[in-house]
Amino acid sequence: MAKYEIRFFDDVEPYRFVTAKIQAKNIVSISIEDAKYPSNIFLDKSTAIKFAKALRTEINKMEASNG
Repeated sequence: MAKYEIRFFDDVEPYRFVTAKIQAKNIVSISIEDAKYPSNIFLDKSTAIKFAKALRTEINKMEASNG
């Protein structure tokens, strides 16, 4: 399996970014890397799917309000 990491950079803070990766068989870790306050959350598969759907819903709301 390929080893890689995708970083999503903060729009306001230049050195803060978010990464998501598989931590264990059914656990996804989402890390917010920040020089002062780094943090992690760990989601099981079903919770990660729900989170992704909720995020997509919020993005759709942004697109609807801009249109």
